[in-house]
Amino acid sequence: MSNLGSFYVRWTPRALSVLRIIVGFLLMQHGAQKLFGFLPVPGMPPATAFSLMWVAGVLEFFGGLLFLIGLFTRPVAFILCGFMAVAYFMAHAPKGFWPLMVGGNGGEPAVLYCFVFLFFAVAGGGEWAFDRFIGRGRSV
Repeated sequence: MSNLGSFYVRWTPRALSVLRIIVGFLLMQHGAQKLFGFLPVPGMPPATAFSLMWVAGVLEFFGGLLFLIGLFTRPVAFILCGFMAVAYFMAHAPKGFWPLMVGGNGGEPAVLYCFVFLFFAVAGGGEWAFDRFIGRGRSV
């Protein structure tokens, strides 16, 4: 059992980094969609500068970029957690209680992102984060 225990101790911070990188990359796509029209949704033009949608795009793209590389992971994750909570309650909750994608308010991704970011705000960015190189990141 000690071999399995040492495996988990060694690989948990690395798996945390992989999760962080994937989540940051996915969030950046939402921001790129709003800011630059990349991977456009039909009928959705890029956001107007300084609009609420533009602010969301800036947080998603640049916050996602910082999160992806693991720079200032904990404060960025905390801000993004709050942002996702606000996004859920402003855009999704008024459409109904249940967040399921089909037949619900469509807020399931916002809820998942919110709690993933809350976790990273506590756990840090993992072994492969820039925070570790500048002495800021101590992770699980």
